[in-house]
Amino acid sequence: MTKYLCLVFMFALASTAPLRAQEKPAAPVVTPLKIQVTISRYQGEKKISSLPYTLSINSEPNNQGRGNLRMGAKIPVMMVATPIVDGQKMPAAGPIQYQDVGTNIDCFTRSLDDGRFRVDISIDDSSVYPEEKTATNATSGNPTFRSFRASDSMVLKDGGTAQFTAATDKVSGEVVKVDVTLTVVK
Repeated sequence: MTKYLCLVFMFALASTAPLRAQEKPAAPVVTPLKIQVTISRYQGEKKISSLPYTLSINSEPNNQGRGNLRMGAKIPVMMVATPIVDGQKMPAAGPIQYQDVGTNIDCFTRSLDDGRFRVDISIDDSSVYPEEKTATNATSGNPTFRSFRASDSMVLKDGGTAQFTAATDKVSGEVVKVDVTLTVVK
C-alpha cells in the first residue's frame, strides 16, 4: 500500500509540472502618470504669463511611455516684392504665406527604482511678439515671431516638481521658465 501511495504522489507531482511551465509570465506593471508642463514668462521679477499643459502617459519599467501635444495656429504673413520700376524700387504686395505658431511637447517616461521616473521632454514654443516689443520697425506691417526650443531629461518622484529650463529672450528681455510636475494617478 505504501508503494501505491508513493506512486500516486509522484504521479501527482509530475502531472502539475507541465501546468506550472505553461503559466503566463506576470504582466508588466503599468503606472498611469500625469505630466504637467508649465511655460511661464517673466519681465524682471513680474510674471507676465503662465501656460500649463497636461499629458497623460502610461509608464512601464521596460517600455517607454509616450505623450505628444500639438497646439497652435497659422498666422498669415504678406510677402513683399520689390520690383524696380523706372529705375526705382517700388514695394508691392506679394503672396501670403502662413507661419505656424504654438506649442509642441513630446514627452517620454520610464519607470525606475524606488518610485522614481525618468522623464524626457522636448518643447518647441513659438508666438508672435507684441507690436511694442518687435526687434525693428522695418517689418512692413508683418508680425515678428519668437521661438523657444528645449530638450532634456530629468528624474522625478510622485508629486515632484523641478525646473526643466530657463532662458532669456534677447529681443524682449523676458525670461522663459519651464517647470515640470509628475503625479502618479491613483
